[in-house]
Amino acid sequence: MDGKVQGQNGVSAEAPIPLLTPYKLGKFQLSHRVVLAPLTRQRSWNNVPQPHAILYYSQRTTKGGLLIAEATGVSNTAQGYPQTPGIWTKEQVEAWKPIVDAVHAKGGIFFCQIWHVGRASNTGFQPNGQAPISCTDKLLPPQTRTNGIDVAQFSTPRRLTTEEIPQVVNDFRLAARNAIEAGFDGVEIHGAHGYLLDQFMKDQVNDRTDKYGGSLENRCRFPLEVVEAIVDEIGADKVGIRLSPFANYSEAGDSNPEAVGLYMVESLNKYRLVYCHMVEPRMKTVVGKYESPHSLLPMRKAFRGTFIVAGGYGREDGNNAVAENRADLVAYGRVFLANPDLPKRFALNAPLNKYNRETFYTPDPNVGYTDYPFLEDIE
Repeated sequence: MDGKVQGQNGVSAEAPIPLLTPYKLGKFQLSHRVVLAPLTRQRSWNNVPQPHAILYYSQRTTKGGLLIAEATGVSNTAQGYPQTPGIWTKEQVEAWKPIVDAVHAKGGIFFCQIWHVGRASNTGFQPNGQAPISCTDKLLPPQTRTNGIDVAQFSTPRRLTTEEIPQVVNDFRLAARNAIEAGFDGVEIHGAHGYLLDQFMKDQVNDRTDKYGGSLENRCRFPLEVVEAIVDEIGADKVGIRLSPFANYSEAGDSNPEAVGLYMVESLNKYRLVYCHMVEPRMKTVVGKYESPHSLLPMRKAFRGTFIVAGGYGREDGNNAVAENRADLVAYGRVFLANPDLPKRFALNAPLNKYNRETFYTPDPNVGYTDYPFLEDIE
């Protein structure tokens, strides 16, 4: 993959490492294909991004590298975890600006992932202690978090009426506009992992009988309305989406996940999104990889745009995914969290820091956040 090859005059030269080759992402020139995946870190007090995020994101920035910010709430009903950032108020927009500026100062490209957790919430996170909103009124049982330690508790959701759904679409539109005002280069719509858009798409959750439920087309209607509204607001060249058709996070599984994935990417083609970011079938649940007979290849082939894959990748299988044209870019989460200089380590095939699950969500502004060492600090 990255051994010696014969150059001119028999002189050996390094073969290029696929992950570290340049790539044109729409109007953005990337210098490599190692993407910072969106990672919830729970260090935004009162849903306002904090100055310590400036260092965290700038540490992980390289010139021409793509970063996707942690999931960011689109409205005051969107939250489901403590101290997660939002982008629905002026204060939040202003707080994001110096963080975005720091990434841009180092030549990075920065997208903001915008989300609504839907029923993956409880009354404690909702305005006036009201019920979380969803496509359903089915209660989600307690779920173990990604750190394998915390257990999230949920309240019985309130089923959105047909007439209320356009307001939620509008919340996403305004959040996208706010992200651009904050200086982000674009937004990634969070349509994965059992949150609101995924709840509508998946037949295990969606039990509606109106135009937003029943058939696959109806279940995907709301997510695609969100896509259309955001594309109309900020332009398709600034819009990506994350999908996890095969995942069963928060009991949001589907009886025919490949059909969901294919229908969505084929529908997305008409909007000309800058990218589709999809989670590997092996990442079916929050903890651990699973053997899966499924593949993202049919979606890769059907999507006419940049295809980003994520889900338990290392250096070797990331290189293989690019070399075999199964992906254009590879997103790294936990391993990038623990290795702020990940592209450099991949270039040198250097050893990696191990991540500490226990500090994924602790509110400390340094420990487990900005204190993972760089290569030069170790050597």
